[in-house]
Amino acid sequence: MNKFLKCLFFTLILNATIVNAQDKSTTMAGTMLVRMSEIEIHPEYLEAYQVILKEEALASIKVEPGVIAIFPMSEKDRPNQIRIVEIYADRQAYLSHLETPHFKHYKTSTLKMVKSLKLIDMNAIDPETMGLIFKKMQK
Repeated sequence: MNKFLKCLFFTLILNATIVNAQDKSTTMAGTMLVRMSEIEIHPEYLEAYQVILKEEALASIKVEPGVIAIFPMSEKDRPNQIRIVEIYADRQAYLSHLETPHFKHYKTSTLKMVKSLKLIDMNAIDPETMGLIFKKMQK
């Protein structure tokens, strides 16, 4: 993973806590599910895959309250190498996500496009500071 992706990944992980109106952090460290998906796409399907992935990620963020982040990226020099940072409020939010129509469409539509898939569950190192990235993005 290049330096930018590592920095972005750790920034997202360190900033996925919801900050309440009184500016006090409410940590979800005990229940939050954080995952990195490593996906290799067959090159001939890359454009079609990216369209479907963008639609799925946007729908997940817009309509699922338990989806904190789904942030897809590709390696700069190997664009068919996709990485997705996924952050869910808890395991139930993740399980609910798997049952949504947009996720099922993504999964069934891209099966032949995916050469390999690796799901890596992660632990947040410092979840107490995770709300800062979202505050910065609003500026």
